[in-house]
Amino acid sequence: MTTVEMRQVETAKPGQPWRATPRERAFAIGNFIAAFLLAFVLVKFTGLNGKLGWVFGFFFSYIAISFVAEYARSGKPAAQDSLLTSVSRFAVFIAIVPIASILGTVISKGWRGLHWGLFTQDMSQATVNDPITNGGMLAAIVGTFVMVGLALILTLPISILTALYLTEIRGKFSGVIRFLVQAMSGVPSIVAGLFILSSIVYPVTQQYSGLMGALALSILMIPTVARTAEEVLLLIPNDLREAGLALGATQWRTVAMVVVPAVKSGLVTAIILGVARVIGETAPLLLVSGGGDATNFNPVSGPMGSIPYYVWKSFLLGGTEESSQRTWAGLLVLLIWVMFLFAIARYISSRTKKG
Repeated sequence: MTTVEMRQVETAKPGQPWRATPRERAFAIGNFIAAFLLAFVLVKFTGLNGKLGWVFGFFFSYIAISFVAEYARSGKPAAQDSLLTSVSRFAVFIAIVPIASILGTVISKGWRGLHWGLFTQDMSQATVNDPITNGGMLAAIVGTFVMVGLALILTLPISILTALYLTEIRGKFSGVIRFLVQAMSGVPSIVAGLFILSSIVYPVTQQYSGLMGALALSILMIPTVARTAEEVLLLIPNDLREAGLALGATQWRTVAMVVVPAVKSGLVTAIILGVARVIGETAPLLLVSGGGDATNFNPVSGPMGSIPYYVWKSFLLGGTEESSQRTWAGLLVLLIWVMFLFAIARYISSRTKKG
């Protein structure tokens, strides 16, 4: 091996195959070709068929070929490392394929139903089986924004104060509250809708409205925002708190003037994640919001539509090409919003870590 090749091997990293030597590249290509041929034999003689059969056949073939080749070339430790690396890469592949398939399906089928009227018209004068240019998602978009906005207003003070209690006060009920918050994270969304329906809608208001939908969404949003905010607050070093107390400030003044400003980007991330958590919820809104087709800006009077309700109704009451296009278009709009929110949260979180 030349001096240049030795330097390349020393500087090469597992995630940088382009820096490998020609010999390493040839070895990897040989393993790939051998695994492909072995997979062909497995598929032909073991009864495996279809794309899934090819994937698993190639996976097991590549693991076996890589293990044997590394064992013969570098010994048992290198072979074990190759085995774990191959399994890890296949696990990543298995995780990515369903996500990519969902995204590809929604985008390929949803863009056909997009048109300008989708965002400027509602379904009050149209049905899901009408031509796609008749009616739109205006009522659903307005209802989603109103209910999620109200849920955020209700959730924000409760979640932030809960997180501050768990991280700053740490009273004797901290363990119980943390347990309840974690338990609420696993509560099915339909339970939140049933709770609002049985405790407020039937005995008190006796009507569906956007406010009831916002209350159901707030139940689901609180644990997400509270847990994320707690994790962010735990990142603040105690030196900052002690410095504020050393200057004569009270505990709450230190929290308000030192701790909270230091994690404001993280708290914004927690809020965005909470919104992304509930913006696509369907079950609780079907139970308590009424799902109106007409645009309604008043959350306390009359049924209120939402994007999940729009998708559900287009799918349930349809059966035609037009209703299918409406369903996929609604899913695409909802998916874009969720991805947008997660992208913002990721960006803010990365800036917080750099700061």
